[in-house]
Amino acid sequence: MKESITTCPIEEAMRMLGGRWRLLIVHFLLSGPKRFNQLRREIPGISQRMLTLDLRALEEANLISRSVFPTVPVTVEYALTVEGKQLIPVCEVMWNFGKWLKDKKDSQT
Repeated sequence: MKESITTCPIEEAMRMLGGRWRLLIVHFLLSGPKRFNQLRREIPGISQRMLTLDLRALEEANLISRSVFPTVPVTVEYALTVEGKQLIPVCEVMWNFGKWLKDKKDSQT
C-alpha cells in the first residue's frame, strides 16, 4: 500500500478506505458475517475481482476477518473485526451525508 504524503489522519483513513467499494463492503458486514456471493448480490455493481481485492485489503488491515469452515463445498465467511467495528460511526456519518445529498438532489428535480 502507498505511503501517506502528509501527516493528516484523514489521508491515512482515505488511503485505507478510499475507492468506491471498501466502506460499502464494511457497511454490508455491519449486519453480520456474509459469504462472498452474498456480498456480490448486495453490491451488484462490483466485479468479482474487485470484491476479492478489496476483501483482501480490508483483511490485511485487520478490519475484517475471513473464516474458512470445513464443509463440502468449503464455506468462507467475512465479518468485521473489533478494529473494523470502529468504522460504525464512519458508516453512520456517510449514510446520513449520502441521504442528505440524495434528498437535496431529489428536491431539485
